[in-house]
Amino acid sequence: MNIASEVAKRLLQIKAIKLSPQKPFTWASGILSPIYCDNRLVLSHVEARGFVKNCLLEKAKDFSNFDAVAGVATAGIAHGMMVADALDLPFAYVRSKPKEHGRQNMIEGELPEGAKVLVIEDLISTGGSSLQAVEAVRASGYQVVGVLAIFSYNFPKANRAFENAGCQLETLSNYDVLLREALAIKYINLNDVDLLTTWRTKTGS
Repeated sequence: MNIASEVAKRLLQIKAIKLSPQKPFTWASGILSPIYCDNRLVLSHVEARGFVKNCLLEKAKDFSNFDAVAGVATAGIAHGMMVADALDLPFAYVRSKPKEHGRQNMIEGELPEGAKVLVIEDLISTGGSSLQAVEAVRASGYQVVGVLAIFSYNFPKANRAFENAGCQLETLSNYDVLLREALAIKYINLNDVDLLTTWRTKTGS
């Protein structure tokens, strides 16, 4: 089984990923994008949720041994918890910024001292938020074995950022595979593929 293709098919089926090259979406950053990805929808679809969980567990084998899991808030929390629960490992999650009251935690939960941590994310765009979480985990005295995500736009800038941070990145599926699967089911046409490919090149370089 080709995990990348199967995951892409399911994300399209449940509309977790939508493609609209003619009428682009506006991201929170203001970027006009022909693709919108919301992997939180996976949680609402039982078959897709179970499939993605099993794929995450299989892909986790690509990392060196780890003894804890951390999810990136907010979308990576549920997926990370599923992985940790299936593997009987401690779990914590990483905030985007320190809590404004109380102990001002950035990491919520307890991990074993000196733990080797696998970070779970739902989506990789530029990689900024994921690597911020990685640095927070490292700064707290833990070793990060890498980041595992459901989907990546395959932006070159993101790949460079992970390389520069010395952090292994693995994803279940990616933009290139998605376009191939979307074309196969006639969700998009060849002209759309050109537009979508050009956007990725211009936006992610």
